Formats: sequence, C-alpha cells, structure tokens
Amino acid sequence: MLQSMFEEVEQLYPEMVELRRYFHMNPELSFQEVHTPAKIAAYLQELGMEVRTEVGGRGVVGILRGDRPGKTVALRADFDALPMDDEKDVPYKSRVPGAMHACGHDGHTATLLGVANVLSRHRDRLRGNIVFIHQFAEELAPGGAKPMIEDGCLDGVDAIFATHLSSSFPTGVVGYRSGGIAAASDKFTIRIQGVGGHGAAPQESVDALAVGATLVGHLQQIVSRRIDPLKPAVLSVCSFHAGEAFNIIADKATIAGTVRTYDPDVQERMISEMERIVKGTCEAAGAEYAIDYERGYPAVVNHEAETEHLVECGELLGDSVRLIPIDPMMSGEDFAYYLQKVPGTFFFTGAYNEAKQAVYPHHHPKFDFDEDAMKIGAKLLIAAAVQYLNK
Repeated sequence: MLQSMFEEVEQLYPEMVELRRYFHMNPELSFQEVHTPAKIAAYLQELGMEVRTEVGGRGVVGILRGDRPGKTVALRADFDALPMDDEKDVPYKSRVPGAMHACGHDGHTATLLGVANVLSRHRDRLRGNIVFIHQFAEELAPGGAKPMIEDGCLDGVDAIFATHLSSSFPTGVVGYRSGGIAAASDKFTIRIQGVGGHGAAPQESVDALAVGATLVGHLQQIVSRRIDPLKPAVLSVCSFHAGEAFNIIADKATIAGTVRTYDPDVQERMISEMERIVKGTCEAAGAEYAIDYERGYPAVVNHEAETEHLVECGELLGDSVRLIPIDPMMSGEDFAYYLQKVPGTFFFTGAYNEAKQAVYPHHHPKFDFDEDAMKIGAKLLIAAAVQYLNK
C-alpha cells in the first residue's frame, strides 16, 4: 500500500507546487490569518473529511477516519508568514507588501494537504484515524499550538509527527534526533533612561547610548564566562535603538534580543545574570533601567520510540533519501507543546539546492526552497502515520 501511496505523491506533486505557490503569493502574518485557513478548510472538506475551523483561534483540524478500528495519529503543519518583504525575482513572489513566507510554512501546508489528499483515497484500508493539524501563528509567541491544544486538537491522539523544510541540509537529506532538537526561545527588551544633553557637553548628561553599548558587550560575556560550556546557550542582541541627531546625546536607548537554552537551570541562570549585569552597568553610569523578559516556547524534545519509528520509515523510501542524526539546533518551535502532551517526533527535511537558487537561510528576504523536498516530506509523513497505525 505504501508504494502505491508514494506513486500518488509523485502524481500529485504539480498540485502541491501550485498550492505552495498560491500560499507564497498570498502570505498572512501570525494571528492575522484569514484566507489561508479558509482555503485549507475548503480543501479538506472537498476530500470528505470532518473539518473544524477556528480551532484555538485561527487553526484548522481535519479528521480522516479509517474504515478499520485502530489508534489515532496526528500530523501538523504551520501556515503563518513573516513581517518582511520578498526580494526574490520569481513568478510566485509575494503580492503582499511587508509579508513573506521566508521560513517554508507555505511548503509545510502544501505538503500536508498533499498527504491528506493521498491518504483520503485509502480510508477503506486505514486502521484508525489521522488528524491533520494546520496551525496558525508559529512565528510569534505565544503561538498557535497552545490554544489549539487547549481547544482539543490532540483529543484522542496517540502520537504526532511533523517536519520542517530546512535550508541547512541538501534535498534528499533528512535530519532527525531523539531528545532535544530545538531550543527554548525567549525574548528580552531592555530600556535605558539617561539624561539627554548637548553633544559638546557630555559631562552634563547621562548618555543612554554609551550605557547601552557597554551593556551589549557585557551581555555577550554571560554565555562565555557564566554558563557551563557543555550546556548549550545563546544570547543574541538583535536590535539597538538610541539617539535622533548627530549633536544630541541620547536620553533613551532600547535593546532587544533573544535567549536560547535547553536546560531550565541554564535558562534561570541566564535571566539572573542578565538582571545582575543590567543593574550594575546602569547604576554605575547613573542611568535608570527596565527589563522585560518574555519566556517563549519550551525546548522541542523528541520521544525515542517515535524517532526510531521515523528512521525505520525512512528506510522504506529507498536510496534517494538519507536520514542522518543531527546535533541540537538553537532555533525555536512551538511544536514543543504537542510533544509535552503526546509522544512524537519533529524532523527536518532538507531543501537546499544550489541549482535551483535555494541557497538562502531562513528569514532571509530571498529565502526559497527546493520544492522537490515536499515530496520527501510527504512520503515520510505518510509512512510514519500508516506504519504507526499498522503496528
């Protein structure tokens, strides 16, 4: 049965590409998705599935019930875009200024719709049920996973699988890992209040820009000097705003960035060290400060049995696909919440291809991916679901 399903994926591939490019041309930002979930729901309804809309807010859930009794497997894809302009010169370039699918979510959605199409043709041979979770707002905390779970998208589910297209691996390579595969992702904002003044008389002011610059340097030392080097941690200052004119000393500065960790104890140490450094640096300069630290998604921790199951399924795809164990990544993903509720695994499907100019990293204005990777992701998700139900 699986081989015939794989052949159907190949036949359906042009439709998957068409769907992906539609979503790419019509991106919608996190928590603002309207037309995307409507199109997803309509597609699933045409396949004859039970469909729930507005799950947790803007999510869509389709349920395929097999004719034979059995367990229930969930497959998940996200569908939100990023707030940036698309700089690619392609026919399917984003038509929405300030919005772009720069992380592959359009491909995730098209892949899972293709999977739903293929599996719906074989419901008479399916044991159990398959739940298709189309999630909104993965890119922006608090994310869409948590409210969808609270609204019942995992009710009765025994296991869950999902993939993320990745520019870190070439097409044909799939990265997997048992245990932690994506980090907890937090956000911080530091506001410094100094005393403005004339650029010619710095002694009469408290230069918020200078305090901020000193603070950026000190913050970088937390990971290198205060955290166990055998425990992964990242602190990145990604935004620094201060000053308005060349001859006015800034009275305010705002610094923002992200912290990534796996170990909760390391996360707490990062927070306490940041507070200590900010307090000391600002007080030494005579500046006031405020810290806003937002805990984001927890770490994505794959379950061992389901990860081994994925590897076994990968062998069914033949020599054209190679599954490799990978090191933990510091990117974040709210798929973590699903894995806290039910066993499952999250894997990366390689989509890097120089011949197709799919070479830019995620969140780059020229990001694109090799659409052939969708076939690989679809086949693996199909195999993972069907083989799990047959066990």
